[in-house]
Amino acid sequence: MRGPVVTPFFDESTFTFSYLVRDPDSTSCAIIDSVLDFDYAAGRTSVSSVKAMLDFVKLHGLSVEWILETHVHADHLSAAPYLKEHTDGRIGIGSHITVVQETFGKAFNAGAEFTRDGSQFDHLFTDGESFKVGTLAATALHTPGHTPACMTYVIGDAAFVGDTLFMPDYGTARCDFPGGDAATLFRSINKIYALPADTRLFMCHDYKAPGREHYAYETTVQEQRENNIHVHQGTSEADFVSMRTQRDATLSMPRLILPSVQVNMRAGHMPPEESNGQVYLKVPINLF
Repeated sequence: MRGPVVTPFFDESTFTFSYLVRDPDSTSCAIIDSVLDFDYAAGRTSVSSVKAMLDFVKLHGLSVEWILETHVHADHLSAAPYLKEHTDGRIGIGSHITVVQETFGKAFNAGAEFTRDGSQFDHLFTDGESFKVGTLAATALHTPGHTPACMTYVIGDAAFVGDTLFMPDYGTARCDFPGGDAATLFRSINKIYALPADTRLFMCHDYKAPGREHYAYETTVQEQRENNIHVHQGTSEADFVSMRTQRDATLSMPRLILPSVQVNMRAGHMPPEESNGQVYLKVPINLF
């Protein structure tokens, strides 16, 4: 069976790669980690990024079966509801989303309207769960560490790793957000490294490592095993945890973390309108 045809879409303002993953033997496809454009200073959203994906779907006569989130992103807002409105796709995320919802539901003092059971999503994937994109066999792998709910979606010979890994010359994800854990991330990375060596790995972000001029998004399990600057063959868990902990202590919070988490924990939906008909996003003071 042939592997999926993967088309990347890059949002440079958030350094995010979204993917359209197409079954070569049918018109079926999945969209992974979509981006809703957001001008934080103006409090204004737009759909130019995700519309480019929908235009591609229409141009090629594709049918969207899945709208997948690798995790609750802290650096961009999801466009999943817009995609669902314009396709037949189902919104999916890992079942541990409930842990994230509980944590951030408290942090943002979300009201009773915000349920913490994952019901905002159409499907909650469990670790090792099988599904399909057209005729392509796929598996959802729970790969926590960056967040408790991170998933890697293996579709044919391609795996979409979210923020768990970056390109080999850039390393690995931070683990200092609520629920993150460096030792857990180390084990999740090794779970990915256990996939066949020629598995294609697709990154959710790229920030161009020092000395590299161009953005990059695709590597392989073998390349990561051999060359990842943070965790490669021979790296011990203790050394990784020490490195990751020290590095995370130097990082500032992502620019869009506060609006992103409030929206993405709701499967891309905004908080409900208040009594004046206006939607608001909260900024908790001195909490994070």
